[in-house]
Amino acid sequence: VQLQASGGGLVQAGGSLGLSCAASGRTLLRSVMGWFRQAPGSEREFVTGISWSGGDTYYADSVKGRFTISRDNAKNMVYLQMNSLKPEDTAVYYCAADMTSYGSTWRGGYWGQGTQVTVSS
Repeated sequence: VQLQASGGGLVQAGGSLGLSCAASGRTLLRSVMGWFRQAPGSEREFVTGISWSGGDTYYADSVKGRFTISRDNAKNMVYLQMNSLKPEDTAVYYCAADMTSYGSTWRGGYWGQGTQVTVSS
């Protein structure tokens, strides 16, 4: 499985940015996919996930109402639309597949290489 994330960049606070993740290697139709992020000096943290059907979505409290995840299984793509960005959203964002939850904790089975998102104040 290979995950290729793209779309990161520099944006001002209050702005928007979209990320894309292309999956290849095998069919991931039954997999929960999503995004994690890691800021400098911090642990990698869960951001959002989406079920294989797209019918269930999961968000960290810090991004609810601002971020929207979606997927296109025909294209093996996952998308993250980020609005009302804040400086604290600055991090490397990682696409993940085969995500599983353990209570309130999410883990990724496969990881992409990460894309930098920087939000200036």
